Amino acid sequence: MASFFSKLFGRSGGSATPAKVAEETEAYNDLTLVAAPMAEGGQYRLAGRIEKRDGERVLTRSFIRADLFSSRDDTVASTFRKAKQIADQHGASLFSDGVESRQV
Repeated sequence: MASFFSKLFGRSGGSATPAKVAEETEAYNDLTLVAAPMAEGGQYRLAGRIEKRDGERVLTRSFIRADLFSSRDDTVASTFRKAKQIADQHGASLFSDGVESRQV
């Protein structure tokens, strides 16, 4: 009975963090877009990275959004769209601070 109430109120004893799913990449201009959907309660959360090579270093800008999808393929397609939008809106300033990794 306690197990029922735990699940009902979100205390299932399982991991509170969403599980990562296999990543996919796509080239865009001089950037690498990485779709990294997160499995969450039978759905997928939009999450990804934008990477840029700077000599030997790889600069990374990560993002996670509130959007949930029932299909992994829809999540990946939306992640690539969002990554392109972020890259286009920020332009060169996205990596101008030289920080190796940060959230956007």
